[in-house]
Formats: sequence, structure tokens, C-alpha cells
Amino acid sequence: MTPERLGLLWGITVFSGAGARLLSVLTGLPGVVLLLLSGLLIGRSGLGLVEPLDLGKGLETIVGLLVSLVLFDGGLNLRFPGGAIKSIVLRISSIRLIISLAAGFLAAHWFAGLGWSVAGVYSAIVLATGPTVVTPLVRQIRLASPLSDVLEAEGLILEPIGAVLALLLLELVVGDLHGWKELFLGLLSRLGGGVLIGSLAGLLLSEGLKRLRTEPYIGLRLQLTLGVIFLLYGVCEWLLPESGLPASVAAGFVVGQRPSTQANELDKLIRELAQLAITMLFPLLAADVSWGELSPLGWGGIICVLFLMIVVRPIAVSIATYGLPLDNKQRLFLSWLAPRGIVTAAVASLFSIRLEQAGVLGAGKLQGLVFLTILMTVGIQGLTAKPLAKMLGLLDEDEDEDEDEDLDKPTNSASIFTESR
Repeated sequence: MTPERLGLLWGITVFSGAGARLLSVLTGLPGVVLLLLSGLLIGRSGLGLVEPLDLGKGLETIVGLLVSLVLFDGGLNLRFPGGAIKSIVLRISSIRLIISLAAGFLAAHWFAGLGWSVAGVYSAIVLATGPTVVTPLVRQIRLASPLSDVLEAEGLILEPIGAVLALLLLELVVGDLHGWKELFLGLLSRLGGGVLIGSLAGLLLSEGLKRLRTEPYIGLRLQLTLGVIFLLYGVCEWLLPESGLPASVAAGFVVGQRPSTQANELDKLIRELAQLAITMLFPLLAADVSWGELSPLGWGGIICVLFLMIVVRPIAVSIATYGLPLDNKQRLFLSWLAPRGIVTAAVASLFSIRLEQAGVLGAGKLQGLVFLTILMTVGIQGLTAKPLAKMLGLLDEDEDEDEDEDLDKPTNSASIFTESR
């Protein structure tokens, strides 16, 4: 790919993402939905202006680095304000891990026609809700606590687990792993190793930030943080593939828990960069969707996704929240909102290539079904989240009042992007 063509690819991608953000501010529509539509417009399903696979092996690296930044930002903001919220998050995560894996496995085979091995990979890929979608969505609709905290934490916990598990299942399918014992040990080593390395990196970064707390060092604090995030991801992927995701969350969490690092000030800078990463990644990966991969799925694929949305998720949430201090309205909203995001799309794109290279049947259908899951969950749930939350009385009234008071105040580009998130 020529440098000119590469520059044009990135220019179109970033411009389309920025245009989607602007349209979101002007119309009030969910930004993640418009980002997804912008990617479809410029990609293989639309005008054909952007072909992500032209980036070659660099696509995986670019996506990984930018996703690590987004997950670090999520870990930086990960809070468990009370014991009840911690119990809700842990129970939802553990029960969904079991129920959603089994249900996705069966649904992908029975409804969408995927082979058993490929169906297993699919169930792991779509296991988690995407923090790259959930976080901007709950902030834009101003969802009240504890639901906003629960939804964000759920995605941050399950996203790395799903990605690592999907990789190990893929290696089992293509013959790089032999037996379930190796898979289980691989899961423990990559998750545990990622969390350990990430925690150590977070401690070292915290010590560095503690010594750079004065005003002249704000820019240096950001540069140091980015350097640690990207180096951490690279080292983890070199030592234990896919361990970079849990490492990024762990590092962000450690830094956010240490008051001496002034994490709130750092978060404002990291949040803007994470927002830019989402603006770039969502259109880029959505551009890889082809109607040719979606159409063979037919009604079976749609039924599969609907089954996960309106049957599996509510059952898992109902079981997980039984006996916990949540009312029926809160349970209903938790049961409904579960969009998939960037990591899901990235993993699907890269894994389908590996399956095709290994000669495994159904690789194209796997990618098509994953993107159909993203399209339906982001589109349907993204558009209905605010009306449903408003109807149930789950919006943050204090923030709504603050928003009304600020209507007469001038805004700048930074505040617009923060609010759209």
C-alpha cells in the first residue's frame, strides 16, 4: 500500500468519525451508533473508500495499542463505591461467563449454522459487553448510579476474559493447543500474568506521576503515561498473547486507586485521547463489514442475536441480581443494555483470517455473525437506551439540572466531545 493511499485511508476514517461525533452533538443521537454507521458508509458495505485489510499486519498492532489506551482509561475510572455494587458486578460477570458462553455456543450452531468448533469461538468473542460502547453511551444518556457503575465495570472485567478465551479456543480449533487442560492453564496464565504485569506497571507509573505533580509537568505526565501503556501492551503481547488487555485494565485501576497520582487530572487528558481512539477505531473496523458476509446468515443469524439479547441476557441478570438491592426497573434496564464493541470487532476480523489460513470452514460466517451481533446490539440498544432509562426514571436528575444551567454558557470543542461521550 502506497504512503499516499495509507494517508488517505486514515484521513477518511478520522474525518468520518469526527463527522459522526459532530452529528451526535447536533442531533442528540447516540455517538456510537453514528460511528458505526459512518464506518458502514465508507467501507465495503458502502462507498468502498476504506479497506482496513490494506493495513496488513499493522492493523492488529494499531487496534491493540489504541484499545489498550481505551481500557486503561476504563481501569482508571473503575470504582466500586459500595459492597452491594461489587457483589452485583462480580455475580453478573461470573454468571454471564457461564450462561452466555453455553447459550452463545448452542445458538450459533442451531440458529446460525456455525460448526461446533467455530460456534465456541463465537460465543467467547461476543461474551462481553464493550466498554468502548457502554461507557460513552451511559455518560451521554446520563444514566444514574449504581447502574452506570455496574455496566462499565462489567464490560471492563469480561472484555479481557472473553478476548483471551476466544484466542485459546481458536488455538484449540487450529491445533496449536491440545486438550482442555492446556486451554484452562493458558487462560489462567494469560489473565493472571496480564493482571500481575499490569499491576506492577501501574505501581511504577504511579511513583513516576507522584513526582510530576506540579503544573509545568502536565504534558510530561501524559507522555509518560502513554509510553508506559504502549510499552506494557507490547511486552505483554510478546510474552503472553492477548494478556495486554487485562494488563491495561489492571494498570489503569492501580493508578486510579492511588490518590498521590492526582488521577482526576490525568483522567481528563487520557479521556480525550481514549475518545479519539474510539472515533478512529469504530469507523475503521465497521468498514470491514461486508453485506456478502451477512446475507448468507439470513433469519437464522438474526434469531441467534435476538435470542442472546432478549432471552439469555435477561436470564443471566435475573439470576445474578436475585437477592441484591436492585428494584425491578433497574433489573429491566440491566437486562436490556449489553452492546458489543471495538474489541469484539477487532478479534472477529483477526480470528477469521487465522481460521481461513488454517482451512477451517465457517470463518466468513463467524465474522459475519459477530458483526451482525455488533450491528444489532449497538443499533437497537443504543437508540433505545435513553428512552427506556427516561421511562423507568433511571436518569441522573442532578446532571440534567446542571445541563440546563449550562445551556447559556459558551462551550468549546473539548467540552463537546466530553459531553458526547
